[in-house]
Amino acid sequence: MEKKQIEIRLVDSWPEDEIVALYKAAGWWKDSYDKAGIPQLIVGSFAFAVAVDKKNEKAIGMGRVLSDGTSDAYIQDLVILPPYRGQNLGKKLVQALVDHCFSKGILWIGLIAEPGSSQFYTTLGFKPMEHFIPMLYTRER
Repeated sequence: MEKKQIEIRLVDSWPEDEIVALYKAAGWWKDSYDKAGIPQLIVGSFAFAVAVDKKNEKAIGMGRVLSDGTSDAYIQDLVILPPYRGQNLGKKLVQALVDHCFSKGILWIGLIAEPGSSQFYTTLGFKPMEHFIPMLYTRER
């Protein structure tokens, strides 16, 4: 298989359709969602990283960080398109986000790992938070 030329970039905008395709690949996009919110999703993030296939300049992966920019941060929405998995691109995205956070003075970074993905994160230095329970409050769109 040909080695793909992939570049990790921190961005403040990206084509909405490519971001929606990534959310769909992860199973996180519902038909009721409006892609017009994607630009705000990106600029409202403390950091937004894309993995770009340099051959066609398309985003084949992404991850983002939410933070107040002072003490802590949370990584979320990490996804790589299936044909590009197994090339350490998720690791590179996480490392770019972690490096950015630490360069801005963030003290700690948290995340909620999907079932079956915790080993990926522990190999990157994340540790389970004992005695803590993630919680969620939602409303219908």
